[in-house]
Amino acid sequence: MTGRIRRAPLPAAAVVALLGVLAALLGPAAGSAHAADYRYWSFWKGGADGWAFQQVGPTGNVPADGAVDGWRFVLSPDGGQDAPRPSLPADFAAICANTAPDGGHKRVAVVLDFGTGKDAPNGEKPAEARSVCASVPTAANSAEVLAAVAAPLRYDSGGLLCAIAGYPRAGCGEQVAAGSDSATGSGGPADKGDGGPAVGVIAGVGVVVLLGAGALWQARRRRTR
Repeated sequence: MTGRIRRAPLPAAAVVALLGVLAALLGPAAGSAHAADYRYWSFWKGGADGWAFQQVGPTGNVPADGAVDGWRFVLSPDGGQDAPRPSLPADFAAICANTAPDGGHKRVAVVLDFGTGKDAPNGEKPAEARSVCASVPTAANSAEVLAAVAAPLRYDSGGLLCAIAGYPRAGCGEQVAAGSDSATGSGGPADKGDGGPAVGVIAGVGVVVLLGAGALWQARRRRTR
């Protein structure tokens, strides 16, 4: 016996724990480097349970008499059901109470929520949210319903709805750096490295990588003896 003390290799559980820490550190850092929001008009349908994200576009949706269409201008990373909902209730009876039924026409309640000042592009101020009742031909789709009560509308060349009642004056679904109020486009902060992982996080990741590699080397060395 030589009397030399041999360092025991890290157990497999420790290796797994180290790799778990590495994943935890890398996950948020990687996500923050690419986080972005978008400004756009989100489309909703109202019902007894409130607002639900509309699964089809306004030209493909033909609301029935008594339906409620909702529109909300948002600044959100999500293009679906997790975006902010219209702030006014989806109450057809209240919105269309003063609009009498008309033969050959249907009544559709429309809620227009122009969002908050934070959602607004630079230099623009959102109007107050409002509800209106549209009386339109029975075959009208939601785009035609909207045009009847909230002109002017603006679309881009691909048919994306960009503006309702002239708001916003410019822009269409533009990308905005997360936490910023200005559009970034292709040369914005995300492309310059802004919002990337902090130096301290990177250093911590490096330490974990070295520890994990050392543990794996020790375990392999023991198996080969």
